[in-house]
Amino acid sequence: MTQPKQPTLTQIRRHRNLIAIIMCFFGVGVNLLCGKLTEYLELPLYLDTVGTIAAAIMGGYLPGVIVGFLTNIIKGVTDPASVYYGILNVMIAAAAAFFKDKGIFQKWYLLPIPILTFALIGGGIGTCIPWLLDDLPFDSESLSGILYSSGISNIRVAQFLAALLTDVVDKTLTMMLVLVIIKLLPAKVRKFCGFNGWMQKPLSSEESAAAKNISFRVMSLRTKILLVMSISLIAVSVSATVISMNLYRSALIKSHTERAESAALIAASLIDPEEVESYLQEGERAPGYLETEEKLTAVWDNTDDIAYLYVYQIREDGCHVVFDVDTEESEGSEPGEVIEFDEGFSADIPALLAGEEIDPIITDDKYGWLLTVYEPVYDHTGECVCYTAADVSMDRIGQIERNFLVEMLCLFLGIFFVIFVLIHWLIEYHIILPVNSIAMSTGTFAYDSETARESSIERIHDLNIHTGDEVENLYHAITKTSDDSMRYVADVQKKTEEIAQMQNALILVLADIVESRDRNTGAHVRKTAAYTDIILRRMKAKGLYPDILTDDYISDVVNSAPLHDVGKIQVPDAILNKPARLNDEEFEIMKSHTTAGRDILSEAISLVPNSGYLNEARNLAAYHHEKWDGSGYPTGIAGEEIPISARVMAVADVFDALVSKRSYKKPFTFEEAKQIIVEGSGKHFDPDVVDAFVSAEREIRRVEAKFSRMTDDSGCFHAQPVEPKKA
Repeated sequence: MTQPKQPTLTQIRRHRNLIAIIMCFFGVGVNLLCGKLTEYLELPLYLDTVGTIAAAIMGGYLPGVIVGFLTNIIKGVTDPASVYYGILNVMIAAAAAFFKDKGIFQKWYLLPIPILTFALIGGGIGTCIPWLLDDLPFDSESLSGILYSSGISNIRVAQFLAALLTDVVDKTLTMMLVLVIIKLLPAKVRKFCGFNGWMQKPLSSEESAAAKNISFRVMSLRTKILLVMSISLIAVSVSATVISMNLYRSALIKSHTERAESAALIAASLIDPEEVESYLQEGERAPGYLETEEKLTAVWDNTDDIAYLYVYQIREDGCHVVFDVDTEESEGSEPGEVIEFDEGFSADIPALLAGEEIDPIITDDKYGWLLTVYEPVYDHTGECVCYTAADVSMDRIGQIERNFLVEMLCLFLGIFFVIFVLIHWLIEYHIILPVNSIAMSTGTFAYDSETARESSIERIHDLNIHTGDEVENLYHAITKTSDDSMRYVADVQKKTEEIAQMQNALILVLADIVESRDRNTGAHVRKTAAYTDIILRRMKAKGLYPDILTDDYISDVVNSAPLHDVGKIQVPDAILNKPARLNDEEFEIMKSHTTAGRDILSEAISLVPNSGYLNEARNLAAYHHEKWDGSGYPTGIAGEEIPISARVMAVADVFDALVSKRSYKKPFTFEEAKQIIVEGSGKHFDPDVVDAFVSAEREIRRVEAKFSRMTDDSGCFHAQPVEPKKA
């Protein structure tokens, strides 16, 4: 029976993202439903962030921001002003995701922190936006009215506190609903509510945290990209805002100028030019004056944004009032009253006196900041008898401009946050995590063993980065380079091992050449090397000289130990193989093998300067006959002045000489040789070396017995055990 096909990582990711999308639509629906429910029940609450906060807690920044902004976009279809409040929903989503990352929601006693934060955003900042637009209406029966009447003298402070208190209640109920929703949703659904964009093998939470927070020297790539993106968005937005404001201002002025011109033209059509003089002289008593004034008032009432509507006759001494419509703020001037020219009209006075048409004028004089349109009224002879004028308040135009700017800023900030979070999410999955994963995998690359190398290569291959861009190309290049490097390292290590084996073999061959001249030494170089290894490792186990007795040091000493007698190559055969004790002159020649060995190895070191084993070989050759009390040769140094390797070799060399058969003596027993070594502690030998030798007696015995079986009765060494001769 065939096994069911396992889903691929791409299929799993799509499945997760489908759940996240459904969750986003669910969150938007919850927001809209709760908002409509509060409207239907006429509650002084909103509850339109329940879905936003739930999405942010379960899915993180991106789902929360999408739900928050999309909610206000949809509400904007029926209520355009809702779009400009989308920034509040987005900020609440970001705050909720932040608190979730910090674990605030897991501790019930910390819940007041997010509730107050949400209230400050919704009620605090949410109150300031209307102030920047058309201001908040004041209702004496509302909570703000109650606070105002109870002693808070500032209306705006009362409005702010009222909105904040209301929003605290709103956000408390919102959090209760959010916790209920999260509790009711199955754990599996909650687990898959966040958007997933892995472009590699998914990392664990610990690995992901480590990859996101990897150290850097100056600034992270994430910060650089987001900084460039933010600066670019801000630059584009500022440029677009400046251009839009200029165009909008021009359109506003043009629109209001057209309204003023229309009002002035209509007013001009209502004036009887033949009666202007009587209007000036008699005022309201003149026939038809009141009727005309009433019609002008109707024009002012029915024309939006017209601050003042009046009729002047321009003379040398100023503007003579014919009609001046009363407004809500002030009463108009009486007929015949003379108004001085505003300074802003100084350039146009000659044209006005001549009865000519003039362009609209913007002035800021004693009557305020106004846009004024003059329309001449001609009599039957074609002479200008007066001007109808309409003023538009530039303050009103400025307020409209400010409203437009605030709306643009709110909309921009909302879009900016959404884009920022989306780009951050894309950067995280497409650049930061893949690049840092590569850095972490290559940074911990191990070369010390074949198993470690294979594990390191496998770790890089397991990343499976497939961003489809330069990052993927980099990953494949690093993977190929790592594979090639590992093959090269393996080859180099193999060659190194072969060279090391060849080196050790050459050392033994050289030692054997020397040994073949000395028929008394047998397997001396091999045995002393083995004893040296045992003693050094026992000293390391005892914790002696921890900075010196490393595995590499011990290996160098043991491998170079066969060269300790290399200087004997310069000792004559007659002295080297004399069957009796040497006389003083012969002994002096024999002692020269230490300095001869030192010189031979110094010459070798000059050819291979960085060879650690040759340095130790020189120490062994030169000083293995020195004594702890300073009575040795060739230099007579004492104590710790003698290199450790030479102190160890001194014990190994003497012990082997004692237990080995020579042409001029019989071998000592193990116990006899051991006793001589112990008696020499502190005089001939380093006490620490002797202690290590004694404590390793079992291993020393084993080596001595092994080589004894490979030595015949004449003292010659054989590669295989020697059968004892039959009697």
